[in-house]
Amino acid sequence: MRDGPAAAASAPTITFGTDGWRARIADEFTFDSVRRCADGVAHYVADRGEQARGVVIAYDRRFASEHFAAAAAEVLLGHDIPVALATHAVPTQMSSFEVVQRGAAAGIVITASHNPWTDNGFKVKASTGAAAGADILGAIEARLAINGGHHVQRRPLAEAEAAGQVDRFDPYEGYERFVRRTVDLDSLRAADLDVLVDPLYGAGAGWLSRLLAGGRIRVHEIHQERNPYFGGVNPEPIRPNVDEALRLIAEGGFDLGLLLDGDADRAGAADERGTFIHQLQVTGLLMYYLAEHRGWRDPVVVSVNNTSMATRLGAHYGIETHETPVGFKFIGPRMIETGAMMGAEESGGFGFGMHLPERDGIYADLLLLDLCIRERAAGRWPVSKILEHFHELAGPSCYRRIDVHVERAVYPEVKRRLLVELAAQAPSEIAGQTIQHTVALETGDGFKFFLADGSWLLIRTSGTEPLVRIYTEATSPDLQESLLAAGERLVRG
Repeated sequence: MRDGPAAAASAPTITFGTDGWRARIADEFTFDSVRRCADGVAHYVADRGEQARGVVIAYDRRFASEHFAAAAAEVLLGHDIPVALATHAVPTQMSSFEVVQRGAAAGIVITASHNPWTDNGFKVKASTGAAAGADILGAIEARLAINGGHHVQRRPLAEAEAAGQVDRFDPYEGYERFVRRTVDLDSLRAADLDVLVDPLYGAGAGWLSRLLAGGRIRVHEIHQERNPYFGGVNPEPIRPNVDEALRLIAEGGFDLGLLLDGDADRAGAADERGTFIHQLQVTGLLMYYLAEHRGWRDPVVVSVNNTSMATRLGAHYGIETHETPVGFKFIGPRMIETGAMMGAEESGGFGFGMHLPERDGIYADLLLLDLCIRERAAGRWPVSKILEHFHELAGPSCYRRIDVHVERAVYPEVKRRLLVELAAQAPSEIAGQTIQHTVALETGDGFKFFLADGSWLLIRTSGTEPLVRIYTEATSPDLQESLLAAGERLVRG
């Protein structure tokens, strides 16, 4: 059987954002919608004559993710494209790893990453393992524009598997070998440390514990079981979602906390006191690690809402830094183009040139652990002392982000006011501070205001949700809060 039922004529519009398409399960995120997305991928692969290379399909621990993945597989198989299908929920970056290792034409991941538990999503990977760029997504969206009322070809999974068109894979052993090329796992395992790991019930559960097992290091992992409700929090490794982990660390007995998001492509950390190390600090720490302890000087790519510390560290070490719009669909291609050793986004996604040009929270956490071990050998310990030394070099970073939710009915007018009026009448000061210069985002969805001391405020409208994100990085906690308050006043008018 090659043809399925026709999609409804009123099929919802599907738009890919900074990292795939996400929507509420059973509302817009349905089996028909997943099949339409998979049909777009199938046509992209077929139009390039790359069917024989196949497509990798993976999924996370969200509600029914394995069933949505099977539905996507049946569409690819219906186009005579063989698939490699994960045997169980795996971190998103494992799809990137498998795409690269297999030389596949593309990858699909069913995941909504750190979104609320009510959502699921559809991500696409390029043949390089990086997030699909504008060329791929443009081709997929062109197909989505016309396939809402058409039959979507598909072939039953069991039939295709019996015909040898489906390869089930477990990426762990291959991934461990891949990691060992650039990380001394045996050295990490031998460290006399107590580490708390929180995967937030996600697909990264058990991975760090397993990679670090068999040595002296003691790893205590919480929230390992599958829980599609994620304990009632968004599975994003920031406060307050990780407060339980921070409390356990603060009660004593741990040297370091390592955190992951729902699909384990984002990383987070905490010091021995249970103090959260925010993602902009993690960006700087990883750049410092590669430059100071690995001696590398290749370029670094950061998103426009990431830290100014990257520029200061670049000046100190002689490292060229590049800035991109938000999203790894911009960062990954720029990493490849520039030969970058690292790419980083504000939300805790880090990719590495010697590893994958895509986010990998597990790999980033391993590098943070290696940094701590090397810093301790240099006499800087505990982790809070490492941070003090780091900021002496990189400068201060007081960072916070807030999301301002707007009623959907008035959101278009809010966007117009922010994007049109701010462009025509940019403020000369904010929070009582003179604005040194203003930068319009390349993507046309916001503005970044810089103060003389390097502090900044960024206002960015969402293209997929009725909300406006406000980011700031300041030289002091008081200035941070003043800038955020001023930004919220601008948004609310």
